[in-house]
Amino acid sequence: MTRTVSEGFKAALTAPEVEVYFAVELLFDSGAVRLWSGYGPRVIDGETYTGGGNLLSISGLDEVRDLEAKSANVTLSGLNSEIVALALSEYIQGRPARIMLGVEGAPDVVVAFSGLIDTMPLEDDGTSATITVRIESKLATLERPRMRRYTHESQQSLHPGDTFFSFVTDLQDKEITWGRKTNSGAAASGGSTSGYQGNGKENGR
Repeated sequence: MTRTVSEGFKAALTAPEVEVYFAVELLFDSGAVRLWSGYGPRVIDGETYTGGGNLLSISGLDEVRDLEAKSANVTLSGLNSEIVALALSEYIQGRPARIMLGVEGAPDVVVAFSGLIDTMPLEDDGTSATITVRIESKLATLERPRMRRYTHESQQSLHPGDTFFSFVTDLQDKEITWGRKTNSGAAASGGSTSGYQGNGKENGR
């Protein structure tokens, strides 16, 4: 996967000592959860990220050359009650998320992985809670079957009030004649009486 890296980021990577960090952004309907792998608050792209320290770990950041759908895991330990309540009450599947890589001394970060939240199970042993957020690449949606139908009911679930498929049921087993005469003697193609028989030739030729 190619990425755009600024000159400041490249310069920080060539320093005698390089200290990297990760930042995670989870965008829920009720608001964003932003954490980074250091301590204390940190401002990234104008947004404040809360330090997770050793309580934040990331796995699954594998690089591939083809268009294979990959996933990454973000594990959050020792969570506060607000994040625990969020995991228990909010619908999280399909929400945008991204993992960023930063270097101390660089003014910006690089998006290491982005996708959609798939699962977010919670493990609570009574003393601490741990959440593992599984983030899937957007390419994973291409592998899922589309449970859509060309019916009026299916269309209403996506576009309420649209009547485009309202007559699909009437077309079932409907006989449509074309290019030959009907019982009334008029041609099916627009009611013309020129004697067109559908064989590609005009009468008398």
